[in-house]
Amino acid sequence: MKLKTRLIISFITVMILPVILSLAVIAGFATLQLRSIEKNYGIHDADYKVFINPINTLNQVTESTYQQLKITTNRDASQMEDVSYLNDINQELRTMNSYLVVRKDDAAVYSGIYEVERVWGKLPEYGALDSSSENGTYFGGDLQILVKQVDFLYSDGAKGSAFIITNVNDAIPEVRHFMADMAFMVVIILALTAGLLIIWIYRGVAIPLGRMKIATQNIKDGNLDFELEVETEDEIGQLCRDFEEMRIRLKESSSEKVEYDKRSKELISNISHDLKTPITAIKGYVEGIMDGVADTPEKMERYIRTIYNKANDMDMLINELTLYSKIDSNRIPYNFSTISVNDYFDDCATDLKIDLEARQIQFDYLNYVDTNVKIIADAEQLKRVINNIVSNSTKYMNKPQKVIRLCVKDVGDFVQVEIEDNGKGIGAKELPHIFERFYRTDASRNSATGGSGIGLSIVKKIIEEHGGKIWATSKEGIGTVMYFVIRKYQEVPANE
Repeated sequence: MKLKTRLIISFITVMILPVILSLAVIAGFATLQLRSIEKNYGIHDADYKVFINPINTLNQVTESTYQQLKITTNRDASQMEDVSYLNDINQELRTMNSYLVVRKDDAAVYSGIYEVERVWGKLPEYGALDSSSENGTYFGGDLQILVKQVDFLYSDGAKGSAFIITNVNDAIPEVRHFMADMAFMVVIILALTAGLLIIWIYRGVAIPLGRMKIATQNIKDGNLDFELEVETEDEIGQLCRDFEEMRIRLKESSSEKVEYDKRSKELISNISHDLKTPITAIKGYVEGIMDGVADTPEKMERYIRTIYNKANDMDMLINELTLYSKIDSNRIPYNFSTISVNDYFDDCATDLKIDLEARQIQFDYLNYVDTNVKIIADAEQLKRVINNIVSNSTKYMNKPQKVIRLCVKDVGDFVQVEIEDNGKGIGAKELPHIFERFYRTDASRNSATGGSGIGLSIVKKIIEEHGGKIWATSKEGIGTVMYFVIRKYQEVPANE
């Protein structure tokens, strides 16, 4: 899940989930508290208005006592002078956070509260209130009370008033507890929701970042042999995938560098060996001349000819190394042009025939391509490919009758060139490596039977630059066939 999606879900969750949970918790707690109020205060069918308008509820709480006082004062007002009766009434009111005060004229004849003076000044005059069971009088300020008044006349004609006084601050503790519980639960719900979302987002970010930190430390320590597991599809997961791809490329680059360093060391060793052999020979023959060993014109000519040949071998090796360096660094400009296959390979075959027959090597040439077939190639570099392959073949001839065959075929969209010899062949283990740089099947690097080991790698590089492919088949003791293909040139008809 993408990080943006996580944040959107988190925002929606924070907006909606706490509200839903809070409403559910409020509904549950309210139901419990309403049942408690109904049980404790004798209110029937209490609803949620209890919490919205507690004053109205307080009126209902003292309704039965109020009605009882009205009946008593109407039937027998003398009971209002009976302290025992008044105590019973007051005791009943105390369970409802209320108390009774009875006034005769302007004097308090009964008080269910010790600090009656606190409320005395707020009590209304005789006949001032027309109270009903559904409507008391609320007095705010420092002392918040709800007053219900029952007026009556004593037997001696004195004016009497019975007051049911309810302390609003202490009334219906269930309401107060409900409000406190609700506030507490809302805070808990918000905290839990935020905490769970933070954990969810944190785990989605922290876990892959932790893995990346370990991976970074591994790379810092030079360890690239590990795998960074990617389990998510979000931005962090994409970052991990990019990091893993970077690690793979670093590992490949590191492996290539190790291989390059190995090849470079082999190159230095091989070049040293290949140069040391002719230099040693040249030095020996020069010393022979200086010491007078070549004491006849024939010996002198043979010594000088040998020195010349060894110098040519060194020059050829240096030229090959220079050429390969230029090809490998793409510093050789190719001069591609449209070439007739028959004309080009007929000329090549003519030159090869003259050179090989002079060296007692039979040369056969076969061409199965139509006269109108053309290719796009660099004639000079393609000639180098053919010469390098032929030259490589001549070095490993070990039969009395030496044969090299050049065959050109049409294979669909390509022209295939085959150069076959009847030399000693190449082993199955060595065949996959013959196009590698500086590889020689002769581990001893005998200059009499092998070259520098870069001729075929040059051939492969040139063919690949032409958009073609090169490969070989061989059987030990029978010979080797080199194949390469070049794509045909096809003219695109002009739109009429």
